[in-house]
Amino acid sequence: MKHTYFTQGTCSRMIEFEIDENSSLRNVVFTGGCHGNLQGISRLLEGMKVEEAIEKLEGIRCGYKLTSCPDQLAHALKEAL
Repeated sequence: MKHTYFTQGTCSRMIEFEIDENSSLRNVVFTGGCHGNLQGISRLLEGMKVEEAIEKLEGIRCGYKLTSCPDQLAHALKEAL
């Protein structure tokens, strides 16, 4: 199932992703933000279980900000569950 999440407090504006029938992540795409870094994160997450991704990404901060693009993805995944 395809999901769209509009981020808050980050350079990226939106995250799109799919969760397959095995609760694994597929096709994670960030709009905006640090393109190269976010492509790398997306590739590393491909096929990872949603719960594992949340555990790894939740709470990551970007500089002085209270959140980050990976943290926002964790929020999106929790919302999708």
